[in-house]
Amino acid sequence: MWKPVVLALVLSGGGNAAMAASCSNSGGGYEAWKAEIAGEAAAQGVGAKGIAALKGSSYSRETISADRNQKSFKYTIDKFMQVRGADTIVKQGRSQKAKNANLYSALEQQYGVPAGVLIAIHGMETAFGGYMGDTNIVSAISTLTYDCRRSDFFRPHMMAALVLVDRGSITSQSVGAKHGEWGHTQFLPGNALKYGVDGDGNGRVDLNNRVDALASTANYLRQKGWRPGQGYQKGQPNYAVIKEWNAASVYQEAIAIMGARIDK
Repeated sequence: MWKPVVLALVLSGGGNAAMAASCSNSGGGYEAWKAEIAGEAAAQGVGAKGIAALKGSSYSRETISADRNQKSFKYTIDKFMQVRGADTIVKQGRSQKAKNANLYSALEQQYGVPAGVLIAIHGMETAFGGYMGDTNIVSAISTLTYDCRRSDFFRPHMMAALVLVDRGSITSQSVGAKHGEWGHTQFLPGNALKYGVDGDGNGRVDLNNRVDALASTANYLRQKGWRPGQGYQKGQPNYAVIKEWNAASVYQEAIAIMGARIDK
């Protein structure tokens, strides 16, 4: 796990709220905004590489389109499970568990999170690494910070992404999902910075590495309050922790259902 060198400042949003950069719901002012937010980033401890990545970023219309069009989270649970291919995830997930039994056993022993939950998240997020996104991470997360809709939420994640560039964990060219999520289980940059784990012991945290991503996911859930040995279905203690992973109720329920089927 990384040492939180600038973490408190970055993830708290740091500085005076009155100094926060402006926002806009159209892309016309993005270039001017980059210069404005760069000063804020530098004041929060972002280094030269991170600032350069910010200045080299582009307004992502694909990201804005995705942010405005999240229809699947409005489905019923049955429709959501069908659309997201739950049966396939469960079938492939059981195979994943069997092939990697030692890994999942070690993760459960260390973090207390059952294989089914980690596998369901992995399958849901990226089809077990089959598709981890094609959108520039810094551009996506910067665009969402510039956009007024959820600027305050994404600003600390943008600052974290720039710190990740400074540290060499990602580069200005790294790609992820439309909202700037990174790796096998799609961590937002702030969560990657705070909860990222070097699962394979090679000295660096790389969430494009399956082992690091799964260990980081287990660490995230444990740090959010996962109780080893307790249930994770609706009404059980760990269901609330699944809510910490994703705010959509259908997503939470799907993870719980698929996780139980995989672990069956």
